[in-house]
Amino acid sequence: MARLDRSARAGSARTSLYDDITNKIIAELEEGRVPWVQPWGTSAAKAPLGLPKNAATSRSYSGINILILWGAVTQHHFPSQGWLTFRQALALGGNVMKGERGTTVVYADRFTPEDEKKRARETGEEAQAIPFLKRFTVFNTAQCENLSEEIEAAAPPPPSGLIEPKVEALIKATGIDFRIGGDRAYFDVLNNYVQVPPPQAYFEPINWHRTVLHEVGRASGHDTRLGRDLGGSFGSKRYFVEEIVAELSSAFCCATLGITPTVRHSDYIGAWIDTMREDNRVIFRAASQASKAADWILSFLPSDEQPAIEDETIIDRRAA
Repeated sequence: MARLDRSARAGSARTSLYDDITNKIIAELEEGRVPWVQPWGTSAAKAPLGLPKNAATSRSYSGINILILWGAVTQHHFPSQGWLTFRQALALGGNVMKGERGTTVVYADRFTPEDEKKRARETGEEAQAIPFLKRFTVFNTAQCENLSEEIEAAAPPPPSGLIEPKVEALIKATGIDFRIGGDRAYFDVLNNYVQVPPPQAYFEPINWHRTVLHEVGRASGHDTRLGRDLGGSFGSKRYFVEEIVAELSSAFCCATLGITPTVRHSDYIGAWIDTMREDNRVIFRAASQASKAADWILSFLPSDEQPAIEDETIIDRRAA
């Protein structure tokens, strides 16, 4: 009975955590704020553009934790994208300042109980792993004191003149069949190629590069690459989920490359909200897949320019 009670409490905690984060993202969307398009470069955002990083390891966070930490940076006007656990701050010779409240990030994984392993051995069946979701607290470096200047220093933004050539070289390095022409941008799943209008069709050249990264994000899911389900027809749940993946992967790539992210398909926001209301785990899965897509794209950068990524957040596969 005690084991059942613990399992029930753990299941309730997982559901609550999925609900809490999903409902917060829905609320932001309803208020006209897109969590993966933060107001970088304005008075509302003091932190530099970039992915949130663990200040002790210099590794970037991934998946849903990017959205959580970007949201906290914007909400509290933190000047840094660096984060530490309470113990990491102490290990670095600093400390979290008295009265500061941390931000909850999540880690999901699976484990196989010993009795399940025994059952599998006896029956010859595959052992069934049980998902668990763990939350832990991190603090922005601005909430800490006595840290070294090296920890608190923000990386300078890349020179603007180098961004566009870098994106173009990255696109070429992926090996994706990339075509320029026509009057709309899309990824042709059946024939496995990306097509976008010529750069001069865009008011700003950087908008062409943002559009390309979105479509390359979609192309990353092809069977010859990451193998996501791209078969959803227009207007279906699967279609809108894949659009969220492409939006997020583009935002993650843009932030890494020094390009301010934007929303490519803002007219889909209502459908995204409905999809999240129907499934409180869909944004977790989409963010995880988007991180994998962004990692795949950015893996074609020169080795000395590739970002270091924290361990991928693994989402409950039973909900996939």
